[in-house]
Amino acid sequence: MSMQKNAVVYMDNNATTRVAPEVLEAMLPYLSEYYGNPSSMHTFGGQVGMAIQEARRQVAALLGAEPGEITFTSCGTESDSTAILSALQAFPEKRHIVTTRVEHPAVKSLCENLDRLTGHKHRVTRLKVAGDGTLDLAEYAAALTEDTAIVSVMWANNETGVIFPIAEMARMARERGILFHTDAVQAVGKVPINLKELEVDFLSLSGHKLHAPKGVGVLYVRRGTLFVPFLLGGHQEKGRRGGTENVASIVALGRACDLAAEKMKDENTRVKALRDRLEEGLLAAIPQSMLNGHKTERLPNTSNISFEYVEGEAILLHMNRYNICASSGSACTSGSLEPSHVLRAMGVPFTAAHGSIRYSLSIYNTEEEVDFVLEKMPEIIASLRQMSPFWKGN
Repeated sequence: MSMQKNAVVYMDNNATTRVAPEVLEAMLPYLSEYYGNPSSMHTFGGQVGMAIQEARRQVAALLGAEPGEITFTSCGTESDSTAILSALQAFPEKRHIVTTRVEHPAVKSLCENLDRLTGHKHRVTRLKVAGDGTLDLAEYAAALTEDTAIVSVMWANNETGVIFPIAEMARMARERGILFHTDAVQAVGKVPINLKELEVDFLSLSGHKLHAPKGVGVLYVRRGTLFVPFLLGGHQEKGRRGGTENVASIVALGRACDLAAEKMKDENTRVKALRDRLEEGLLAAIPQSMLNGHKTERLPNTSNISFEYVEGEAILLHMNRYNICASSGSACTSGSLEPSHVLRAMGVPFTAAHGSIRYSLSIYNTEEEVDFVLEKMPEIIASLRQMSPFWKGN
């Protein structure tokens, strides 16, 4: 199959997404015509402040939250850090954190630094995962103690798409009087979320994962939760996050949340069908390939496949010749020759972990693009295996 010359086949949406046309249209006036400071007393600034409040309402509607529970941040990483550090400061007598071995670097690195920089003042329990990337709730229950300040567990894994049982885990933490945070950066907009029905205290999301621009995120803080700000300064965001708001991007995120609600069904039907077609075609056409992650308990757009005896970086370089975009591991860890920490935690064999490719689709992907990838990938893997000293053609 031939694609239009120079056309980009973008299957790296867990790394970032294109800004939706409707979202760009919504934000442009706030980069030109409506440039007032939302904190100003005059009407010109006040109308900008009203736009922020409307975006807050839109985000809350997608999450099943109240507008007053939404705090705008710069990104998911800031939101993650704010939630965890807030809990540790709100309960200084508690020094234990429960998380997993497969968290995004935003949480993983923070916990490592807390452990190291505070002279092991804070203790971190990192839950194991099974071979399919799922958690053991019995191990989780045993990890919770009177000294636990916060649990931080991602809603869905960024590399494999595996979804964790957040509702049950949050309930178990609440029963022990422990704060619960979930990094839902990959889940928001792809799977339904209703925080009114969950006992989650903090939730993080990032705009550029759901067709809004980079540089804007959200931290949900449940009403009544003890909270200590991370960025101190002015009175913005009701004192929860100092600094003049990124108005245009906040407006864009609000529109993106409306769009996500509109497209949720498409994400879980058509996009999922494209993902399944791509996945099944690759596994059938390429010998010694394997799916990483649970077959069904995963995001509808994500497929992580290992091709044994080849390097992921080499695969990506060959894919790039055809303008096919994907990731080897996660975008935040690419460039390293070390296998993904997620795949290592899952016990994926060394020969397969090095050759893992994450395909992550969006509402903008097409059947033609899937067919093009299915045509090119067997050629790419076969040519690389011919050069591999470990490939025996079996």
